[in-house]
Amino acid sequence: MNDWRRRTGPIAVLTGAGISTDSGIPDFRGPQGVWTRNPIAELSANYQDYLIDPRLRERSWLARRDNPAWQAEPNAGHRALVDLERSGRSVRILTQNIDRLHQRAGSSGRRVLELHGNMFEVVCVSCAARVTMRETLDRVAAGEPDPACLRCGGILKSATIMFGQALDEEVIAQAAVYAQVCEIFLAVGTSLRVHPAAGLCEVAVDSGADLVIINNEPTPYDDLASEIIREPISQALPRIVAELSATAGQTA
Repeated sequence: MNDWRRRTGPIAVLTGAGISTDSGIPDFRGPQGVWTRNPIAELSANYQDYLIDPRLRERSWLARRDNPAWQAEPNAGHRALVDLERSGRSVRILTQNIDRLHQRAGSSGRRVLELHGNMFEVVCVSCAARVTMRETLDRVAAGEPDPACLRCGGILKSATIMFGQALDEEVIAQAAVYAQVCEIFLAVGTSLRVHPAAGLCEVAVDSGADLVIINNEPTPYDDLASEIIREPISQALPRIVAELSATAGQTA
């Protein structure tokens, strides 16, 4: 067993799209990823284009309606992180995903930080009013292809972070704190190409943590990793969690 598995301090887990592929949600940059197979889909995720192009917004609402996450169920990777939390280890999940499968698997909401927002809420870009995605999609189904804010008439979008849109500074600051105080930083199913989330790896290593990358493809941070694991996440993560949970009794 490698030394990092024997560390008993806090654990931070950065999760990306790869942890949800076994739940039927395709990733973005993998060999069969959404953007790999259809580069135009990546371009359509640009915030400024969304604001100026009503046709793009209409397509976006249909894509939200048809998102496979509505039918997805948590998989063994998500459930393993629940087991890690319940073992008594200090765990924080920093997720780039918008599907809320961590919470649905049973992870405590206060231990999950959504770096890129979530797909279940809708926000007005003008007045910041929030409503549920379900009620907005009901408006689309009723004949509004690009529903406007009912409060101010502004443009609505999902409560997710698009390219060109600033992340919530408070959320990123909190994530950086978790990266700084952890002893083990697991990067699970993420290409580590999207910043500032990817930079949390370097924050953790600079603060003395062991970086462990669980991902099928190489990442820009592989050289910093104490270990790189290429196994399927739903197989690797339960095994790693079992090893880490064994040291829970030593954790303060």
